[in-house]
Amino acid sequence: VQLQASGGGLVQAGGSLELSCAASVMFASLDSMGWYRQAPGKERELVASITAGGTTSYAESVKGRFTVSNNFVKRTTLLQMGSLRPEDTAVYYCNFYGNTWYGATPRDYWGQGTQVTVSS
Repeated sequence: VQLQASGGGLVQAGGSLELSCAASVMFASLDSMGWYRQAPGKERELVASITAGGTTSYAESVKGRFTVSNNFVKRTTLLQMGSLRPEDTAVYYCNFYGNTWYGATPRDYWGQGTQVTVSS
């Protein structure tokens, strides 16, 4: 299973970016999709997530600026980031939680990471 993330890049503070992530295979059960980020010298943190039922969750630092969405049929998730700040600079990883065949124990699947750099 591969998760392909794209859309990162360099943007000025106040600008916008959209990240996307797509899975290479169908999932038998997909409980949630989400985005994490890791800045240099810091631990990986949850940025946003969305469940199969559409319930979203955001880190306090991004509420009102970022929006996560999904298409479970197409097995893709998007992270729309607005009003970007230098402190948003990090490698962003997409995450799917589920299983690829019925009966399997759900687990985390990770994308390869995409760099987002916000200049001041």
